[in-house]
Amino acid sequence: MVKEKYVTFGKSFLDRSGNNRSDLHKINEFKKDPLSRYLIYWRGKLPVTSDTRERMCWVNKSHPLVSNFKDSSIFLGLDENIPIFSINISQWTPLNYDTEAAKAFFDQNTYNHPEMPERSHFAELRGFMTKISAKEAEMAVIARGMHAWHENNSFCPKCGQSTIKTNAGWQRSCTHCKTQHFPRTDPVVIMLVKNGNNILLGRSHGWPEKMYSCLAGFMEPGETIEAAVMREVYEETAIKVKNVKYLTTQPWPFPSSLMIGCVAEASSTKISVDPKEIEHAIWISREDMLEVFSGSSDSIYPARKGSIAHFLIKKWLVGEIK
Repeated sequence: MVKEKYVTFGKSFLDRSGNNRSDLHKINEFKKDPLSRYLIYWRGKLPVTSDTRERMCWVNKSHPLVSNFKDSSIFLGLDENIPIFSINISQWTPLNYDTEAAKAFFDQNTYNHPEMPERSHFAELRGFMTKISAKEAEMAVIARGMHAWHENNSFCPKCGQSTIKTNAGWQRSCTHCKTQHFPRTDPVVIMLVKNGNNILLGRSHGWPEKMYSCLAGFMEPGETIEAAVMREVYEETAIKVKNVKYLTTQPWPFPSSLMIGCVAEASSTKISVDPKEIEHAIWISREDMLEVFSGSSDSIYPARKGSIAHFLIKKWLVGEIK
């Protein structure tokens, strides 16, 4: 394992207060608390206070958006005994909304809601996740993941009928067959594959130009972490690996994954990319990777700051991952 001090979303400060979620009376008391705070979610974006994006924008229980969208509220937990909620206002469409940009890997557009505090705007979390505090990052990852889960589970996968939000937002119940559904996190292996002084990087279809990262893939039922690492690397590049070791994890809210960081040694080096899996893959040396991280490389860009891939590669560069 490696120290996870700098893994974005990797710290826990919030008291999730799970034992109170089913207590409707308690949740209502939390909502009436004059100190209660609300984080507003809109179409995958979260509000920040200014262009510097160093703090998220919070509103109180008397804010008009809270009143208008109170049915969408989710209880996130307690921050030093202060109740924290999140609401979803995705029904709102701004006049300047860019539909095509919203489909991109990273939508750089920001949007101002007329009832939000002045200078605040909704922005893509990938763009400010390393600027906000670790505590706010934790709340952001919970809110984004939970709202995405609700948006994708309006209907029961068992009988196809509609579901309703229950348990303070941490459950959906089918109105027909009464099946109870709970948030799910998808396990994803992400691996730093080494061969001597080189590591293996790849890029997926649709990524920003020249961006490369560690290989990654979803785990399959009945599969160990080690087996998933070996399978995914081979499927994507035809590289065989051995000596798989677990390093650390990172919750990743795009939309709701747990990235399981590993390191593995390559026992073969010839790359044969499966174009259905990824677009391209390369071996890159430590010296070239240092240039990439320093910003002096014109050929490739590093994994985004705040991602576990960036964390793993940096740890390798400084010698903490042997």
